[in-house]
Amino acid sequence: MFFFHLHSGLRYLYLLAAVATIGYAVYGLAARRPYDAVVRKLFVAMMLLLDATAFMGVATAFGRRYLSPGLGGHVASMIFAVVVVHVVSAVMRRRPPARRGYAPYLVAAVVALTLVWVGVASLGASLVG
Repeated sequence: MFFFHLHSGLRYLYLLAAVATIGYAVYGLAARRPYDAVVRKLFVAMMLLLDATAFMGVATAFGRRYLSPGLGGHVASMIFAVVVVHVVSAVMRRRPPARRGYAPYLVAAVVALTLVWVGVASLGASLVG
């Protein structure tokens, strides 16, 4: 039960980090600011929180005695969300600094947040409730 509560609680920290990343990337694009490392740091924080949430989800799944309906969709969408953020992080880290921008971080954060929302909804729960 401990891992379930930790898993659910980390979801809110992930949500906060994702919104901060999206907001900063939108601001950077709208203001036509040159790329800076703040968006990367926000994205990495979001990625680490998603990883921690996924790890706690695995611990929760192994600690359960029954499988709830919709768990397969939840697990699949969470795996895709983790893959999306890791792929974008790796690609952006390998790009030369002159070719880095806000758009890949924005798209990856929105896609990952959407996948998380779909995964939570597959369990019949609300993202913020």
